[in-house]
Amino acid sequence: MTRIVGDISISVDGLVTGPDPGPENGLGDGGEALHAWAFGDDPVDREVLRDGTAASGAVVLGRRLFDVVDGPQGWTEELGYGAREAATPAFFVVTREPPVSPRLPFWRFVTTGLADAVTQASDVARGVAQAGGGADVVLMGGGATIGSALEAGLLDVLQLHVSPVVLGAGTPLFTGRRRHGLVQREVRVSSTAVHLVYDVHHPSSRGDP
Repeated sequence: MTRIVGDISISVDGLVTGPDPGPENGLGDGGEALHAWAFGDDPVDREVLRDGTAASGAVVLGRRLFDVVDGPQGWTEELGYGAREAATPAFFVVTREPPVSPRLPFWRFVTTGLADAVTQASDVARGVAQAGGGADVVLMGGGATIGSALEAGLLDVLQLHVSPVVLGAGTPLFTGRRRHGLVQREVRVSSTAVHLVYDVHHPSSRGDP
């Protein structure tokens, strides 16, 4: 079954970047600490990374994150989606205007909004699953993309990698005003992060909270 999964690293104070993120400054000042778990050797972290990468049939990201990972300081053949796993599922970028000349060759640009990108990615992920690959559509960020998906009711699963750092300033993940019910499904603790998996509760038509 294809699930829509929001997957992102976050600080203890709820931030997904430090101050001043961008193509030349990655995740912002101090933001590299958020992903330290993905580049270490803790066996729990390695297992989480392998499991998530293997389950990814297609990936959706926003334009700001695209500018970082496709920028001069971004992904390489050795370090990319899945960190050292460097997997290449189908990537869909939500953007108003596609870039003229992306550095990396595998992007698909969607100019009609997040919901359309999720739909297109779901179609691809189902095909990948039928061929024996991962079935999940993973929204890898940035924070605004995952937050918007949560507000729009598009997410089935929210997976947070809580890094032991308080950034103090940066980009918050949760900025919406709606209340969201989550069902805790999994907690894995490593020496560098706490990995949390929640099912997202979608209120029924009867008006459940």
